[in-house]
Amino acid sequence: MTSALLLPTAHADAPADVALEKADALEKRAATAAEIPPAAPDARLTLTGVIAVDPDGTAPLDDAISCLARSIYWEAKGTPREEMEAVANVIMNRLSNRLFPSTLCDVVQQGSESGQCQFSWWCDGRPDDASELDEYTLALDVARQALNGTLPDRTRGALFFHDRHISPGWFSELPMTTQTQEFRFYRLPG
Repeated sequence: MTSALLLPTAHADAPADVALEKADALEKRAATAAEIPPAAPDARLTLTGVIAVDPDGTAPLDDAISCLARSIYWEAKGTPREEMEAVANVIMNRLSNRLFPSTLCDVVQQGSESGQCQFSWWCDGRPDDASELDEYTLALDVARQALNGTLPDRTRGALFFHDRHISPGWFSELPMTTQTQEFRFYRLPG
């Protein structure tokens, strides 16, 4: 037996590394698709893998899983799963729309260079780490399904949303696609 056979499994086989590779491929696939069909079973992210990428909600926001999950968490934590799914739908709809950036982190961070963030949590000046781990694990699972293409679009193609308790100036110019208990969703005219 050679010493090479006694070495530990390659780092690329670690659950987080596998998840990051799959997420990168799924993100690229979604960025070029008008509709995101379900990924092949062997290309799908697992819950174990996405949790391994950011188990405690403190990973740097530089990969698709963390950026999507943290956005779902901060925009919809404390709401039912369906609300979190709708937020994920908007982010994924933006990813696949040519008017928006072509990576999830760029979609989430869009506008930060001018102080006009698309997602308020990104520019609120507060720490971006998740603190309620049960809620964050749920957000990771929703992100996993969204990237896998197995999350139905509850928003009917919406690219924008806001909390139902506020009335931003832009909402009156856009057609509403649907509303949920917590949010109102909109698309571009036409």
